[in-house]
Amino acid sequence: MMSATKAVFVLVHGGWHNHSAWDRVTPLLEANGFAALTLDLPGAGAHAVAPASLGLRPFDLAAFAAERSPIAGVTQEERTQAVVKLVKEAASLSDGKVILVGHSAGGMTVSAVAEQVPNLLLAVVYLAGFMVPNGMPLLAMLQHETLSSALAPSLFVGDPAAIGATRIHAGSTDEAYRSLLKASFYGDVSESEFAHAASQLHCDESNAGALAPSQITPGRFGTVPRHYIRCTQDRAIPLTGQDHMIATVDGAIGGKTMTHTLESSHSPFLSQPATLSKILIDIHAQSLAQQSAEAP
Repeated sequence: MMSATKAVFVLVHGGWHNHSAWDRVTPLLEANGFAALTLDLPGAGAHAVAPASLGLRPFDLAAFAAERSPIAGVTQEERTQAVVKLVKEAASLSDGKVILVGHSAGGMTVSAVAEQVPNLLLAVVYLAGFMVPNGMPLLAMLQHETLSSALAPSLFVGDPAAIGATRIHAGSTDEAYRSLLKASFYGDVSESEFAHAASQLHCDESNAGALAPSQITPGRFGTVPRHYIRCTQDRAIPLTGQDHMIATVDGAIGGKTMTHTLESSHSPFLSQPATLSKILIDIHAQSLAQQSAEAP
C-alpha cells in the first residue's frame, strides 16, 4: 500500500509524442514508491488519426503536405479536461496531492490544468516545456527571438493554416530530414533508440494547441509551486528560450520558478531517465518541505 504522504506524478507528453515517452521514467518513480500516471492526449498516440496520404505508395509528399488534418478539430480545452480528469484520479490515490509534469508543448496543458485545479497540485513541473504568460499562444512564443535557433520548425510539412495542424513526417526516409528530426528532439540518444522513438511519433498536432492563448492568473496558477527543468543541449526549445519563458512568467505572475538543469537534449526521458527521475523525486521532497513550512 502506497504511503498517503507520497504524491502521485501525472506525466504529460509533448507534441507529436504519446504516453510511451515516459516508459523509462515511470518504472524508476515506481521503484521509489511513487505512482505515476500517463495518458495519450486527445489527438495524440492512440487518439491520433493520420492523413490518408501518409499511407499512399508510392509516397506523394505534395499530397501529404496539402491534405487537411483529420485531427484539426482537437481543442486545447479537450486536452486540458483530459488531464484534469487524470489529476483528479491521481488526487484520489495520493491524499489529494499531485505533481504535474509537462514536456515541451505539454507545458501549455499543464499550465491550463494548474489554473483550473490549483488546490490539487503539490507542484507543476515544466520539462523543457512551454511556460507562456497569460494571453499569449504557444506559436507567438515560438516566434520570439530567444527561440529563433529552434530546429523543429524546419521539420514542418505543408501550411499549418491550410491543413489545420503542424505536420511532421517522422517516418521519412530522407536522410537530411531524419538527421534534422534527431537533432531537434533526440540529439543525445543512440541511433537505434532514435529509430524506435521516431516510430512512435504521430504526424499532426492540431493548430488549436498552438493558437489557444495561455490563461494563467496569479490567484490560481500562481499559487502552485512551479519548477522548470532546463535542458542545456535542447535544440527544439533552445535554452535561451527556456530562460526567457521562466523570466517572463515570473515577471507576469510573481513568485519564482525553481530551476533544475540537465545537460541533455530535448528528450532526457530517453537519454537520462535516471537523472530526470532523481530531479522529480527531489522536487517532491522540496514540495513536501515547502508545504509543511507553510502549514499553520
